[in-house]
Amino acid sequence: MREPPRRRAATAATLALLAGTPACADRPVSPLPARPPVTSAAAAPSATASPPGPTPAPAVSGVTAPPGAAPPSRPIRVRPPAAPRTTRPTPPVRTTPPAACLGPVRYDLVLAETELALLKSLCLAAGGVLRIQGIGPGEATVDREDLVSRNYEAGVVDIRFVRTGTVVVTIPQNGRAYPVTVVVV
Repeated sequence: MREPPRRRAATAATLALLAGTPACADRPVSPLPARPPVTSAAAAPSATASPPGPTPAPAVSGVTAPPGAAPPSRPIRVRPPAAPRTTRPTPPVRTTPPAACLGPVRYDLVLAETELALLKSLCLAAGGVLRIQGIGPGEATVDREDLVSRNYEAGVVDIRFVRTGTVVVTIPQNGRAYPVTVVVV
């Protein structure tokens, strides 16, 4: 398919106009930083030895500063290539409890309505309270006294988890002791 002569002439004129117009005629272009060329063969490093410093950036041909242009106002920093990582990055520190945790809430455990064999573990945030209802004084025990604060009144034991860690709360029911592992985050 051939173009009509009139269209071909218009296309050629447009291309000639665009070819003569520099793309960045408004702003002068600064040259890239590079090492000065080595003038003697004795000063050039051997082909087997590696250069003492970082490898210079490759020069771009055809890019020069216009005559009378001032040097750049601030130096251009060249970053060395990044070294490959050999270790795995550490995971970020979690500041919120996991989605399975209940947070700093009061968890009511009514012994008359709960089958303790089914309750194996809980996850609460520090400040959370495990309230055990229907139990005598001193019957519920914990393995880590330093992580909890306990209070007993009228058949109710409140165990407040004051520090993070894992606490095993042992609750007796029908002649058997049931351990409940409480993870405090």
